[in-house]
Amino acid sequence: VQLVESGGGLVQAGGSLRLSCTGSGITLGRHPIGWFRQAPGKKREAVGCISVGDGSTRYADSVKGRFTISRDNAKNTVHLQMHSLKPEDPASYFCAADQLIIPNICAIADYEYDYWGQGTRVTVSS
Repeated sequence: VQLVESGGGLVQAGGSLRLSCTGSGITLGRHPIGWFRQAPGKKREAVGCISVGDGSTRYADSVKGRFTISRDNAKNTVHLQMHSLKPEDPASYFCAADQLIIPNICAIADYEYDYWGQGTRVTVSS
């Protein structure tokens, strides 16, 4: 099982970026997928997640209304669309897959997730 994040880079504050998480050896559409981020010197924190079934999503308060998680099952990919990026958003962003499948529910606790990608770095310039 491998998860690979892509799409990170440098963006101006207020700008947008779309991250992708592509799976191999795993069908992402059959698993809840979480996005997390970790800035240097800080603890890893949840960004949000997307469930299987109805595809319902949950977001951290810090990104609610700015970030959107979606699936592209044909490409075995989950996207994290980020808008209105702020100076506090820079971090390495990770996607993760949960082996526990409960329809229409996803977890935002990192310990719930079993497979992790290596991360992609997002930098925001002011």
